[in-house]
Amino acid sequence: MVADTQLEAIWRPDAERIQAARITRFIAWLKDRKGVSLADYHALWRWSVDDLEGFWSSLVEYFDLPLDGERTPVLADRSMPGARWFQNTRTNYVRQIFRNATAERPAIVFRNEADERDEVSWARLEGEVGALAAWLRRQGVGPGDRVVAWLPNIPQTVTAFLAVASVGAVWSLCSPEMGVAAVADRFRQIEPKILIAVDGYRWSGKAHDRRDVLAEMVGQLPTLERVVLLPQLDRTADPGALPGGLSWGEALREPAPLQIDALPFDHPLWVVYSSGTTGLPKPIVHGHGGILVEHVKTMALHNDVAAGDRFHWYSTTGWVMWNLNVAALLVGGVMCVYDGNPAWPDYSTLWRFCGAMDLDFFGAGAAFFAMCEKHGVEPRSVAALGRLRTIGSTGSPLSPESYRWIYDRVRRDVWLTPMSGGTDFAGAFVGGVPTLPVVVGEMQVRCLGANVQAWDDDGRPLEDEVGELVCTQPIPSMPLYLWNDPGRKRLHDSYFDVYPGVWRHGDWLRITPRGGAVIYGRSDATINRHGVRMGTSEIYAVVEALPEVMDSLVVDLEFLGRESWMPLFVVLRPGCTLDAALVGRITAAIRHALSARHVPNDVILAPEIPRTLTGKKLEVPVKKLLLGQPADKVANRDAMANPVSIDWFVDFARRRASTDPASP
Repeated sequence: MVADTQLEAIWRPDAERIQAARITRFIAWLKDRKGVSLADYHALWRWSVDDLEGFWSSLVEYFDLPLDGERTPVLADRSMPGARWFQNTRTNYVRQIFRNATAERPAIVFRNEADERDEVSWARLEGEVGALAAWLRRQGVGPGDRVVAWLPNIPQTVTAFLAVASVGAVWSLCSPEMGVAAVADRFRQIEPKILIAVDGYRWSGKAHDRRDVLAEMVGQLPTLERVVLLPQLDRTADPGALPGGLSWGEALREPAPLQIDALPFDHPLWVVYSSGTTGLPKPIVHGHGGILVEHVKTMALHNDVAAGDRFHWYSTTGWVMWNLNVAALLVGGVMCVYDGNPAWPDYSTLWRFCGAMDLDFFGAGAAFFAMCEKHGVEPRSVAALGRLRTIGSTGSPLSPESYRWIYDRVRRDVWLTPMSGGTDFAGAFVGGVPTLPVVVGEMQVRCLGANVQAWDDDGRPLEDEVGELVCTQPIPSMPLYLWNDPGRKRLHDSYFDVYPGVWRHGDWLRITPRGGAVIYGRSDATINRHGVRMGTSEIYAVVEALPEVMDSLVVDLEFLGRESWMPLFVVLRPGCTLDAALVGRITAAIRHALSARHVPNDVILAPEIPRTLTGKKLEVPVKKLLLGQPADKVANRDAMANPVSIDWFVDFARRRASTDPASP
């Protein structure tokens, strides 16, 4: 059993907060309308996983979600993968968005690091979405066609997404900081018809012209028919230089009423990417209906976002938290958007934005809060935060020190609600509710409808011990499928190969005696840098293309909230030296092809990379060694092609542990 050292309740809701919480009203409605009497949240969670059909149908009814047709059966097939939800209904994610349209408040408020500002009314948003959707239809884009975007965090990105979804096309988005290889490896798999892109972006006070990168990327996407250029740096940029190019203004030139197509519940909404350890990034397909019900649940019941609340979660467009930002519109919130480096000119930037926007809810990656503490940021001193009542965190475990820093330096009465889930199902498995105490170092609850448990290697549930995070029953936002995955083999191998019929998420989890949860980092080899996941194979493809590098291995060490440390081990060709110049070329190649987030902390010379008999790199065993586990527990030498190679890593782990007090 794990010693429970974090028993400090750092925040408790007062009676007014409990009474006003949306989840309190939902529990009361269940009793009055459904005869389901539940004493507290934990009873509600138990009911939600014991009666999946009852819970999800009640959620749809309570929020009056736009599911047309016969709503039974709720769950026609419980198989994982392959569960079928609300199969006799039709809907569209965009319908729920515009049901919240009002003249009383804007839909989107925008600011960037250059202090450019915009405020998008609901009427303007509807007009622009309608015009772009009509243009897409004139190009022959319809249900199932793919439209991809290479856009920063600006209001037009939301417009483009809603237009694509309204016509039933499938949306996919990457950030313009991502390089040609990373973007092409994603988009090429889904064979897009249309690309919407910028000419560049601003970061850290500098303009980054990306027209050459864009042209190269377009050349690697042979299925493109049109390219819509949205200039950010050069308003005179010529879209005619691109095949089938036209400007954003031209695409929106002809006004048209917004027409929203009714689609099957499981019609594809978007493709997002979550990288495994081998092959190309996984193109994960989520459905309109599944995302609609999951995101309304998350935003309303877990994050307690109400109509009119001003919501911001800092994210780039390459992270699934961008999608959750848009979900604020599903519940009538005001989507507050910031584009730029959160650390430029200093780590007070987002706090000043928070005050200027008068935010009710502010979220960011756990690494952001840790860096604010390290840089001595005093949020109360730099911004008026009088309206702020909720702070969210995700992307990696939030350390106990960050919990205390937020309450010491931001507000004593703020509700801190870390959550953990994933791009894989675009939701949260564990999170919070505003009706329970916040205990330092742990998330408050398992999320409604998600039967989350910690299992040992043999599939036995663990009580108050660290195990694999599993979900034993389906939830509506689990992937419909992976694109171009015959027989669902890759989907099965990604989530269901360890425990057949049960989702294994790839995180270490402990369920506490209070019903809370502690995430201890990734249990697999996926790189998770500041919440943005990248497959190790993507890094290898870049690094090993350098003539000096013969082999490489990368791991991301993230355990119980400590700052991530990502070493890259390289084996060089005979006669080559790992000097500063070569390290610079390696890191520059990663930065250009993938992103700056995935540049390793250290590049380390190794004599040989350990491999299995079938040639796979032993990433997870090396990661476990560096986390302090004994060699005989993490690697079977009889199953290795080069068993002696592991000795160097054992010695390296021992030396690191003896010299670095922060290492596991």
